[in-house]
Amino acid sequence: MRVLGLIAACALTAFAADEWPQFRGNPSLTGVATSPVPKTLKLLWTFDAGDSIESSAAISEGVVYVGSQSSDLIAVSLADGKLLWKYKVKDGIGESSPAVHAGTVVVGDLSGTVHAVNAKDGKGLWIFSANGEVKASPVIVEDKVIIGSYDGTLYCLSLKDGKLAWEFHTNGPVHATASVSAGLAYISGCDGVLRGIRISDGKEVVSITTGAYTGASPALSAAGSAYFGTFNNDVLAFSLKTKKPLWRYENPQRQFPFYSSAALADGKVIVGGRDKIVHCLNAQTGKQLWEFATKSRVESSPAVIDGRAYVGSNDGRLYVLEIATGKKLWEFEAGAPLSASPAIAEGRIVIGSQDGKLYCFGG
Repeated sequence: MRVLGLIAACALTAFAADEWPQFRGNPSLTGVATSPVPKTLKLLWTFDAGDSIESSAAISEGVVYVGSQSSDLIAVSLADGKLLWKYKVKDGIGESSPAVHAGTVVVGDLSGTVHAVNAKDGKGLWIFSANGEVKASPVIVEDKVIIGSYDGTLYCLSLKDGKLAWEFHTNGPVHATASVSAGLAYISGCDGVLRGIRISDGKEVVSITTGAYTGASPALSAAGSAYFGTFNNDVLAFSLKTKKPLWRYENPQRQFPFYSSAALADGKVIVGGRDKIVHCLNAQTGKQLWEFATKSRVESSPAVIDGRAYVGSNDGRLYVLEIATGKKLWEFEAGAPLSASPAIAEGRIVIGSQDGKLYCFGG
């Protein structure tokens, strides 16, 4: 187990230089970027994907990969937003966000098909058919693709050829993206159970009853804690070592579900809620440190770097917030809901909107 953890850590270090190769940026799903962003931002380019973008972008080697409801997986240049290629999937791409590794891009679509595509030219490499729509994002670790489906199954596929290595059946849809630590894939399930599945053989080694229907993906701290919001209108923290709850947070004034996945930075948990608020909580105690109110639900998952949090809202705005205080430092009005999450690499921020526009910001 320690060896697997070391391999995962080395893999993270390998791509950490200036990339955002998967949903939430890294296998622990912390939303932490690895390259600084200019303090003064401006819109650098816009690309029209033709239909709603709820998929969050991946960025690797100067290329942005994102899915859209137009049934296209799209690759554009990070430098200028020019289209490099399009790959047509079977059905629209919903919230499944591409993952990029070793020259291969993987994404799921709403027909239940997982697609692997050559990152250079957009040519299909293989497909795998699940028995339900795929809204989860793939995570690639040790040349294996971990991805869930609404058929209630977490799948492990070979990155090389898409062959099934194992499958694990839960008691509800697998909407959440798996977070990976020390050789285990963790999913916060719609069946009210936080599970840790061993990547090597698909065996369940952690099972924690949360009692809450969960759409958000778990963010894992280096100390071995998992954080995620639920449809029970709360945010939960669990110790993966003791398998016991650490704390529970609920907005005392407004009870709404949490669909956004949390970011972890500076000892804080930053998460958006359907109560229209971005919440910042103490990671040790769950005490609210600050809140920032938007004008609509916040389903976008924050990205963080250098003491700043970047998050979209369904009010059509991208916000930059100071992590220490919650003060708004900047905003951009896109004019359409931003339920996708920001991706950050090479000093640039990329986010898609529900009117099909892909935006890139930088200095």
